[in-house]
Amino acid sequence: MKIAVLGAAGGIGQALSLLLKVQLPAGSELSLYDVAPVVPGVAVDLSHIPTDVKVQGYGKDDLADALTGCDIVLIPAGVPRKPGMDRSDLFNINAGIVRNLVDAIADNCPEACTCIITNPVNTTVAIAAEALKAKGVYNKNKLFGVTTLDVIRSETFVGNLKGLNPANVHVPVIGGHSGTTILPLLSQVQGVDFTDEEVASLTTRIQNAGTEVVEAKAGGGSATLSMGHAAARFCLSLVDAMRGENVVEYTYVETNSDDAEFFAHPVRLGKNGVEEILSYGELSEFEENAKNAMLEGLRSDIAMGVKFVTG
Repeated sequence: MKIAVLGAAGGIGQALSLLLKVQLPAGSELSLYDVAPVVPGVAVDLSHIPTDVKVQGYGKDDLADALTGCDIVLIPAGVPRKPGMDRSDLFNINAGIVRNLVDAIADNCPEACTCIITNPVNTTVAIAAEALKAKGVYNKNKLFGVTTLDVIRSETFVGNLKGLNPANVHVPVIGGHSGTTILPLLSQVQGVDFTDEEVASLTTRIQNAGTEVVEAKAGGGSATLSMGHAAARFCLSLVDAMRGENVVEYTYVETNSDDAEFFAHPVRLGKNGVEEILSYGELSEFEENAKNAMLEGLRSDIAMGVKFVTG
């Protein structure tokens, strides 16, 4: 497997690259790209870790070389959220970055699975889809918005609240990847009961967890370490699936359902990306109301991404 991380010198990119270096199967290649001049140093630094994963760094003029032959491309490139910023405030800067990188994927590794981490994911995934369509290489089964961070936060918060090991907690999270579009399905958590107050407060905390990190870092960045872990978890699941294992993850994909064109669902992964989009099951009254309330905003986010590319 050859895996590329585009934006590898950033906070998410370095954490993600470290985790992949120590967890990818033996014989894998890790291709690190960034416009920042430190990326060759990041690659050399990681290359000193004793695992059978080859690491190569690529600078701003070497994007084509970084992508050639890739099976999976992860895109954390972009500017982070700062205090007072909503994810939508990032749009104008990050939209252009994602468009340019996806154009390069289309030209150099059109068969690769593309995993979008750059916020606002609700919109940047739609930008990626339209950019790939414009190049004639769009495959809806190979484009993912990485929403795993919402899942791991939910597992952590539920585990901490209920005195459980978060590693043994599974919380489905559907919808989008910002604010109220993030919908944890607490009614489906096995072996745990919640009061109405706990459901309301947990849901709000999960939806605003990114802001919790931004404020705690006091202007020093956004969620980089937890996002790096979440992206590595999703990438490794995709690697396992492409090697023939049965894997289900929650991820933001094209569904063309009644909900929205793109929606985070449980997805069975396989050798060709999405093998099957699974039902997210029955919702509680609280969850149904929350879903209905957020759909207009999510659809608007998606439309903004489409318009960015198509004009």
